[in-house]
Amino acid sequence: MTFRARLALVAAAAVALAVVAASGVVYLVVRDELYSSVDSSLRNSMERITSGPPFQIAEGPPQPGVFGGYPQVVRADGAVFRRPGQRLALPEDARAIEVARGERGTFLASGSADGTHVRVITFQYPQVPGIAIQVARSLEETDRSLDRIKLLLILIAAGGVLVAAGFGLVVARAALAPVRRLTEATETVTATGDLSERIETGEGRDELSRLATSFNAMLAALEESSRARGQLVADASHELRTPLTSLRTNIEVLASDRQLPPGERERLLSDVVEQLGEMTTLISELMVLARGEEPPAQLEDVRLDLVAADAVERTRRNRPGVSFKTDFEESLVHGVPATLDRAVGNLLDNAAKWSPPGGEVEIAVRGGEVTVRDHGPGIDEEDLPYVFDRFYRARSARGLPGSGLGLAIVKQVAEAHGGTVVAERPDDGGTLMRFRLNGSA
Repeated sequence: MTFRARLALVAAAAVALAVVAASGVVYLVVRDELYSSVDSSLRNSMERITSGPPFQIAEGPPQPGVFGGYPQVVRADGAVFRRPGQRLALPEDARAIEVARGERGTFLASGSADGTHVRVITFQYPQVPGIAIQVARSLEETDRSLDRIKLLLILIAAGGVLVAAGFGLVVARAALAPVRRLTEATETVTATGDLSERIETGEGRDELSRLATSFNAMLAALEESSRARGQLVADASHELRTPLTSLRTNIEVLASDRQLPPGERERLLSDVVEQLGEMTTLISELMVLARGEEPPAQLEDVRLDLVAADAVERTRRNRPGVSFKTDFEESLVHGVPATLDRAVGNLLDNAAKWSPPGGEVEIAVRGGEVTVRDHGPGIDEEDLPYVFDRFYRARSARGLPGSGLGLAIVKQVAEAHGGTVVAERPDDGGTLMRFRLNGSA
């Protein structure tokens, strides 16, 4: 059974129970009203008998409204008397003797008299001690009315169940429309691999609308991840093609039997080693970028100032021709130490690369922010929006070593930590990088 069928069945069952319960209540109320009318008539008969002339069981006209025309007398000793010729016997009850003795008050009860359903009132006759009088009224007309009402209520309940089942199917279809669209979208994505598929969410705020919105957000994230990975592969293929071609050419020349000029073999070997180093760096940075697209590792408390100090010492060793001026304040952030160290190191390495010989790089840490300032030629205005893009290299940088991935890694690390990185052009020249983390403690 499908979920829609089960939902329709549950809705129909709920409505059916409500209709049946309501029908039962209506039947009981109507029955009580009809019985109340009969009871009222019997009490009127009792009043006429008790307030009229002395009652003689052996004589007198038939009592109007009394079943069979005549009442029945029960004596305290249990004897029962009827008028001469009255063969109709009302149902006897031990309680009638108690009424005759004065041990019980007036009561009403239902019974059968010669196969006829009757309602009987039993009361003590005040003018003659020790006797109780029973007066009956037929319930046949009342029972026929109740049977008609019962049949009508059964038909109404059956119709209500059928209508409930129909409405249940309609409601289930409408309620599960978002789930059906979600299923269709999932099947489409599975069959075609097209992550651009989306579900219409409308203006709803219910759980199904939220599910559709979450599904769309998941597809968008998967689509962006797939696009980024595809772009990474395409860019990597493009960037690796040139050094691989050059490397292959140099190796082929070295492996040939051609007579090379003096010093040419050493120069080619040096180029091969340099190209291998560039490729190693490029592949390493590609791996860093690929790992950065995975879910972040468990965050922990990190002293950003200590991370920056380690990065400065490492860059000093690698760039001995550049001096570094530090201004650190204790700054505790939530993050992944290894990726933060890589990002700060890339900022320092980029600043040192653009600094003139003997130049100075200024680095400061305070309030969860790292600022790195160099005094090089600065970034052209047209290049500022793109400096953190993968493989982007300004025209002025295309002759320098590097993969164009260092600042892209910095941006990725910042965003993974909920922060930002921006490049600015100070008025007095150079470049200022601001690496800001939102997870500062």
